[in-house]
Amino acid sequence: MSAVPGRELRIIGFLCNWCSYGGADTAGVSRFEQPTDLRVVRVPCSGRIDPLFIVRAFLNGADGVLVSGCHPGDCHYSEGNYHARRRLELLKHLLPAAGIDPARFHYTWVSASEGAKWQQTVTDFTNRIHELGPAPAFCGASTPEDWAAVALGAANGPGCSDHGGDGK
Repeated sequence: MSAVPGRELRIIGFLCNWCSYGGADTAGVSRFEQPTDLRVVRVPCSGRIDPLFIVRAFLNGADGVLVSGCHPGDCHYSEGNYHARRRLELLKHLLPAAGIDPARFHYTWVSASEGAKWQQTVTDFTNRIHELGPAPAFCGASTPEDWAAVALGAANGPGCSDHGGDGK
């Protein structure tokens, strides 16, 4: 069921085939109650996730994106999650430049035996996205002038607390 009764948001989850997808399956088999807002994209490894997949999900209307892979050191492909961790952390810092609230993105590590952890992670993230509400739409920007306006809005941003909060 949705975290908020009667209302579902679009949350995309990129899950590693070997650990996190197994963790989600374990949660389902164990009949742990989970929000239904998450739409799962099963990937061979979290290291396979190009940060552009995440940006594209937001540009296509996702309200939140969750990435989950094997715990560092437990990667089926040895070091795919180490690559993922570097890319995803960098992406998290770059999302505001694209006008995307970084609170709408989260990455985590869940093994196949951690069904309870998966259930808690999905519930917490879904609740966070419901508190934030629907993401601002990017559609409607089809001309260079529209995209310039979007870029200007992202450049002005919410402001920096270290510099007076006026974004300058």
